[in-house]
Amino acid sequence: MSFFTDPRWGEALSHLPDYLGNHVRVSLAALALGLAVSLPLAILTRNRPAPRGMLLAFASIVQTVPGLALLALFYPLLLLAASVTLAWFGVSFSAFGFLPAMLALALYSMLPVLRNGITGLNGIDPALLEAAKGVGMTARQSLLMVELPLALPVMMAGIRTAAVWVIGTATLSTPIGQTSLGNYIFAGLQTQNWVFVLFGCMASALLALAVDELLGLIETGLRQRRRLRAGLGAIGIAALVAATLVPMLGRSSQSYVVGAKTFAEQYVLSALLRDRLQAAGLSATARSGLGSSVIFEALKAGDIDLYVDYSGTLWANQLHRTDIKPRAELLAELKTALAKENITLLGELGFENAYALVMPRRRAEALGIRSIADLAAHTSTMSIAGDYEFFSRPEWAALQKAYGLSFRAQRQMQPDFMYAAVASGEVDVIAGYTSDGLIAKYDLVALDDPRHAIPPYDAILLLAPKRAGDERLQAALKPLLGKIDIATMREANLRASGNDANSSPDAVAKWLWGKINP
Repeated sequence: MSFFTDPRWGEALSHLPDYLGNHVRVSLAALALGLAVSLPLAILTRNRPAPRGMLLAFASIVQTVPGLALLALFYPLLLLAASVTLAWFGVSFSAFGFLPAMLALALYSMLPVLRNGITGLNGIDPALLEAAKGVGMTARQSLLMVELPLALPVMMAGIRTAAVWVIGTATLSTPIGQTSLGNYIFAGLQTQNWVFVLFGCMASALLALAVDELLGLIETGLRQRRRLRAGLGAIGIAALVAATLVPMLGRSSQSYVVGAKTFAEQYVLSALLRDRLQAAGLSATARSGLGSSVIFEALKAGDIDLYVDYSGTLWANQLHRTDIKPRAELLAELKTALAKENITLLGELGFENAYALVMPRRRAEALGIRSIADLAAHTSTMSIAGDYEFFSRPEWAALQKAYGLSFRAQRQMQPDFMYAAVASGEVDVIAGYTSDGLIAKYDLVALDDPRHAIPPYDAILLLAPKRAGDERLQAALKPLLGKIDIATMREANLRASGNDANSSPDAVAKWLWGKINP
């Protein structure tokens, strides 16, 4: 079977209406908002040097912020705003998904629209403006009948550039809960599904080219006063928007939303939860690729209905606890603390996925390293790699404090790539996960933690406040509780790290259900 006859192309195609539709909606909404703000500002400041300079400086600074960071920043800001409006006016709104993505992308669109708008308006021959005054035109008439038509080619170039930027950057909105073509890319990277990665990149590029061509039709139609040409471009964009709305018509508003974080195990578990709900006759969809803090806040706000988290993550990140307690005591305190926020800890799935420092077995044996305490004497000459959030997590600070770790270099990597990197010697140690099947695949060893710096990490099932009394939901999920042991989860994760049709999260979830319910 060749790469281009891989059945995963069909699976990717089945997701296209949903992913593409959401991508188009958020991109065009952001572009429209950006234009509604940027074009009037360009007109108002074109002859005012001080405001113009400050405006362009602000837009330039926004452009220097990485797209993913800008998108992520809007989520906590909107959460704060939602809490204020709820306290003051009794009205709240969702800070998850569409709204933060649209606002961040609108900001990202401003620079080319502002710069080209101001450049186009200020580049008009002064003699033409004087002639407009000479025939008795008002400032408004001059703007509408002379300046804007003459500046249109330059302005449209900025709008077309902004459209391409927005469509490309919208792929980064997946971690804050906005479904987009980025879902292909994030899921593909986490599960090493290169079909999904390529499909997502191709779909995003083709969408950007199509929108650019349609805007080009509008531009040439307006410039040449050819109404049919401009109308065809406008009809094309309207048709694109209408086509993306079709999948929404048949979607149930009562659908349960299953959340998932940004690594393969979470994709598999979210697919398993969705399948169990659907098997019980409940409509369910998965919202994958969410950051750790984003997913918990989304659950609290009711933007997702359920997801699998880990006791140690909640203990350190949400409760801000640094003390380590026995597993049963920690779980009991965690359940009580979550209940105070109306979040239901339904139960444990049966396995633990803790952080662990991992290195090649052969090298560990050669250096006599069995535990993190043994490793500490060698760290000054070693490098370590972790996932995108590990080095900012409390667990890393606790490890450094408990063992005095001081590595020569720290690197951040996509999780699955870390294992190949440590196996090949690119880094010496990684912050891996105890339930990961890649530890066995690459003949690695997880070092002991004799000082218990890392808390227990039992996989636990959480329900949103609005689902606390949902008996049908809980009945559908309870058959999973306590049924997934560590060996089974490691095998599932190893399967998900493959590169064939049987390694997709959906396929692995079906295999996993067959193992725990033969």
